[in-house]
Formats: sequence, structure tokens, C-alpha cells
Amino acid sequence: MASSLAVTSAIQSVATGRAAPLPWHCYAVVFGAACIPIGALWDISWHSTIGRDTFWTPAHLLIYLGGLLPGLSCGWLVLQSTFGRAEERIASVRVWGFRGPIGAWVTIWGSLAMLISAPFDNWWHDAYGLDVEILSPPHTVLAAGMYAVAVGALLLVVSRQNRSVSDPQQMSSFLFVFMAGVVLTMSTIIVTEESFPNQQRTSLFYQISCAIYPLYLVIAARASKLRWSGTGAALFYMGVMLLILWILPLFPAQPKLAPIYNPVDHMVPPSFPLLLAIPALAIDLLMLWFGRKPNWWRDWILAVLVGVVFLGTLLAVQWHFAKFLLSPAAANWFFAGDGHWPYFVRPGEWQNRFWKPDEDPVTLSGLGIALALAIFKSRVALWFGNWMAQVKR
Repeated sequence: MASSLAVTSAIQSVATGRAAPLPWHCYAVVFGAACIPIGALWDISWHSTIGRDTFWTPAHLLIYLGGLLPGLSCGWLVLQSTFGRAEERIASVRVWGFRGPIGAWVTIWGSLAMLISAPFDNWWHDAYGLDVEILSPPHTVLAAGMYAVAVGALLLVVSRQNRSVSDPQQMSSFLFVFMAGVVLTMSTIIVTEESFPNQQRTSLFYQISCAIYPLYLVIAARASKLRWSGTGAALFYMGVMLLILWILPLFPAQPKLAPIYNPVDHMVPPSFPLLLAIPALAIDLLMLWFGRKPNWWRDWILAVLVGVVFLGTLLAVQWHFAKFLLSPAAANWFFAGDGHWPYFVRPGEWQNRFWKPDEDPVTLSGLGIALALAIFKSRVALWFGNWMAQVKR
């Protein structure tokens, strides 16, 4: 009888939103997930500046801390949900006899994938040397694990947001928007090689952008209980990238692996971030106009409008801003216009001009494909955002 009353009380607590302050494991998982893109950007800079060094570089340690800390925190949460309080078991799902929130299970899987990729990556470098592309086979396994950790953190904090109607809701909503910015940052890192300012007047750049970025911006705007969530996620992304861009060059470093064509003497920063806050602001305005309540046919109309607005604003701002970044006016510490080139590339005029202007020009057919991708991804994001707005486990 006593246990039945405890379960009933726990259900009522979850249903009415009488939530305790956000638990420590939410902060631990979010902090760990945020370490991943910072470590990845640092690692890319390390390879661009120094070359292949020991596996135990600070950048690598930060990346794997970002997998280990969330994994251990969620492992503890699963044990607590399985053997602990009734309200924790209610807000969980059962896997192999254990219980835990959906986000915890996704995070644990991602953490394991990241840890498995570590010896694989070390062996790959010993066998084949320096990576010529970001997405080598071990890095693909690592990237899958990174995404899983970040998505798990996203689900963990959004479930807390959806179960709470009191003060902690604001913090969980804020952490959800922050994590959307973290995932957005990860997605930009994966397509770095297709997003240099030199490529921002090609159809492929806009197609890739429309296939990726609306997904995260629309999910943030639909699932969060805060206003301007898409803009907030984009600003988090831009803020992280700008801090990395401004801080890394402050540290002296030099190449240790031949051939050296560009003798850098400081850590090489990434290129200036995309101006995604402007399309994100347009998306937020549309979402506020349409309202948060999901509706099948209204969501299709909204997806079409979001696709048009995202592509239109991105094309308008990035087309001209890319030209500025390739000009001498951007060759300074703030914009780092030509400062992101690694030591192993030969300097030349190609660095300050657009690539493939004739092979892959921006055409109506190319933009049509980009628009179709933006609409499709916006509709998927609305569906997924509607689902995330209901997640309570």
C-alpha cells in the first residue's frame, strides 16, 4: 500500500510539474557535450598548425572528456533510475532490464562509440599518416558518437523542460537552446571543407547549408519554451566560433611535420563563422507568427515559408559577406580573412578568389535543389520538434 501511494505521488509530481532544481547530471552532460566541438576545433587547428603529434594532445583529451563525462553521468543516472526513487523510474524507459531517460541511453551509446574510435584513430594515423580529409573512417565513428552524445544531452534537458512548469523550466529551456547551438556547431565542423568563404558562391554550398542548418534551427524554435530559440542557438554557434577564432592565434606554435609551405608561427584559427543568426531570426519571426501549436497542414505551409526565408536570407547575407572575407579588408585579427590556411598548403592567389565559379555556379536549378532541401528539412524539423516538445522520459 505504501509503495502504491509513493508511485501515485510521484506520478502527480511529474504531471503537475513540482520539480526539484535541475539535477547536477544535466549540467555535467551539457558541459561535457559542449567540450566536444571546442576540442574538435582545437584539434583541427592543431593538425593545421603542428601536424600529427602524440595521441595525448590537449585537444584530444578535451574531446574524449566530452564523451567520458556525459557517459559516466548518464550511467549513474541509469543506476539511480533502476534502483532509486519511484519518480526517476517513471520518467524513464526500460533497456536490457535497466531503466533510464531516452537521452541517457542515447548519450551512453555515443560515449561508447567515441571511446571505441580512439584506438582506431591512433592506429589509422600510425598506418596512413596525416588525414587528408576531416571524415576519415575513424573520424566518422567519432563524429557519430559526438552527435549521439549531443543529441542525448538535448533529449535529457528537453524532457526536464517538458516535465516542469516552475522555475527550473527556464534553466532547462536555456540549456536546451544552448545544446541546439552545440549540435549546430558540430554540423558546421563536419562540412568545413565545403564551407570556406571561397566556396560560398557555388550551388553546392547553398545545397549543403539548406540540407543541414534549418533542421537544428527549426527544432530549437519549435521544441523550446523560450522565445527566439532559433536565434539563440545560432548566436551560441557564432559565439563559440568567434571565441575560438580570436583566442587560438594568441598561442605561439610551429609545424613539426614536413612539407611546410606556409610557415605559421601561431595556432591557426577556423574561418569566420556563417552569419546564421540572420536566417535564424527570420525563422523565429515566422514561428511566432504561426504559433507553437502543431497542425499538419499549417506545418507544411510553415515548412515552405521557412525554406524560402532561410535560403533567401542566407543567400543575401553570405553572398556579399564572402566577398568581403576574401578581400584585404578582412585580413586582420577580428575577421582572420586569410589566416585559417594550414602550414601544408602553398600560398597563392587562389586563397583570395572564389573557387569553381564556372564549374558550379549559382543557378536557378541549383537554388531550386537547395530550396527543396530546405523545405524538406524544415518539415522534418517541425515533425521532430513536435515530438521533442512531448518527450517527458
